[in-house]
Amino acid sequence: MDPDILQYNQKQEPGDRQICDVLAREIDANLAGGEGRLWHAHPVWFLDGNPIVGYSRQKPGIRLMFWSGADFDEPALNVLGKKFKDASIFYNDVSEVDKGDLRRWLKKAGDIQWDYKNLVRRRGRLEKLKGTE
Repeated sequence: MDPDILQYNQKQEPGDRQICDVLAREIDANLAGGEGRLWHAHPVWFLDGNPIVGYSRQKPGIRLMFWSGADFDEPALNVLGKKFKDASIFYNDVSEVDKGDLRRWLKKAGDIQWDYKNLVRRRGRLEKLKGTE
């Protein structure tokens, strides 16, 4: 695990730390080719420089976010906006993390991607890199 992500997790309250540790281990093990690091002060994993999945502490709990998750067709993931393709879920206890769901989402995260890496260069316009049409 990336040392900065490990340090981020260690700074969390004990219950949140457990959630973060499980998420980091599962993402590291199941996002083929993923590179994890802190990005904007939060753990994020990338594929070829494109942000794929990350988590952060927010008021409602630990938010696990998939940048292209809106296209996963997964009812447990909340899609908040229409402009971007992100979707997320909040956890408040480690027992809420369903590893089967998480592994399925991570598989989809590798298969379905929008190009966030070049979002600024394209002036906020997203283009699909790969996935279902």
